[in-house]
Amino acid sequence: MLTTALRYIAEHPRRAWNALTNDPISIWDTLQDRLVQNREYKRPPYMPDADPRWEEKLAARIPSEPWGIADEFAELWPRVISSVEAQGVPTGPMSFNGYNDGDTAFVRAIWRLARGLRPAHVVETGVAHGFTSRLILEALERNRAGRLWSIDRVPFDPAMRAQVGIAVGQPQPFRWRLIEGTSKRRLPALLSSLGRVDLFIHDSLHTEQNVRFEMNCAWEVLRPGGAMVIDDIDSNWGFEEFLKTHDGYMPLICEAEPIKPDPRRFNGKGLFGIILKDDRA
Repeated sequence: MLTTALRYIAEHPRRAWNALTNDPISIWDTLQDRLVQNREYKRPPYMPDADPRWEEKLAARIPSEPWGIADEFAELWPRVISSVEAQGVPTGPMSFNGYNDGDTAFVRAIWRLARGLRPAHVVETGVAHGFTSRLILEALERNRAGRLWSIDRVPFDPAMRAQVGIAVGQPQPFRWRLIEGTSKRRLPALLSSLGRVDLFIHDSLHTEQNVRFEMNCAWEVLRPGGAMVIDDIDSNWGFEEFLKTHDGYMPLICEAEPIKPDPRRFNGKGLFGIILKDDRA
């Protein structure tokens, strides 16, 4: 842990100093996360086969998918990307503090779930530029129902902090609440207060430890017929371990569609997963 802390301070002295003086809990969480990442990187990569029919299977499980939903997304998605790029902000892989924005297929799957399931309670972890948040809020607005709670540990760098949620624009405050902090510290209390969640999205720290923690927490309050969407499942074994230890669901493994190739991924694209909870689970 000490070696990890010293390395982080050497690489980011200004951020470390600001964090140590203003937000010591966050930097402690960051250092712990780095330690977990370094340990997990020693495992062989998780490289499952994507299901080429995932979208067809997803549509079959959505009870009331609105007509023209694909056209809605096709019209809206390029406009949202353009609105961010017009502000001089890069998009796509590694565009937010070294992390990725939500890719086209990932956000399209969430759009279909948010429109078709008509969720009252949506919870996501990880915001970054806020592309996923924006599309969820657009879906809830068209449904004329539902709220979104987003949890994110905002960057120490002030310039990057200013970009958090930039794609969201000016949402209705009764639709969206952004909660600052790690999911480890914020998610359990939020889920307990809500009591039930209809749609859960993981796009925060992609370690097996964190993915399993979030999925286990969300599963306990996910309503029958609800869904979880987990990004970047090929970056750790959390999704696979969840499948081994739970039942009462249909899983889908989906190939991402990044704006440009991601050289860090085994297939140049990456994978995300969907868990559809059985109606009687």
